[in-house]
Amino acid sequence: MKQISKNVSPMSNEGRNAYVIEHITDALLKLLRDKPIGEISISELCDFAGIGRASFYRNFESKEDILRGYINKIFKEWTDVADKKENKPLNELISLMFGHFEKYRGFYSLLNERNLICLLKDVIIGLCGPKPEHSKVEAYARAYVAYSLYGWIEVWFQRGMQESAEEIAGMFKEQGL
Repeated sequence: MKQISKNVSPMSNEGRNAYVIEHITDALLKLLRDKPIGEISISELCDFAGIGRASFYRNFESKEDILRGYINKIFKEWTDVADKKENKPLNELISLMFGHFEKYRGFYSLLNERNLICLLKDVIIGLCGPKPEHSKVEAYARAYVAYSLYGWIEVWFQRGMQESAEEIAGMFKEQGL
């Protein structure tokens, strides 16, 4: 089954890469609905996306890289909003983050169903985890918060995303995190 082509004019290298990324991401998300990532071959993915294998390897090293790229793309919406909320309490930022997960519930549910929610860990650690320039106290404190947050996210997905973003933020605050 071939995917319907999009109305994108891949003129420049940047345009071609954007075209490939969009099509390969759409194709992988559709194929993941029917089978686990390990059962999807690169050839099948490229055929479904209507792109060549060379285009795949020019943009990605693995199928998981496609998902990481998509996570980073949609997470940018949350970070753009969060960046505008300077000096906001952590529980408000947590509420915004879980609101993001609710907005993209279908995608994150698919990741959870396919045991790929672990791909979020790098994003969470990158956003609020330790950086080389942090003091040792700040580095450990940030690691504690980042890994705790990731644990909460993982459990929330495993529980079927039952609680609202506000409930999660309130429980996070109650824990003193």
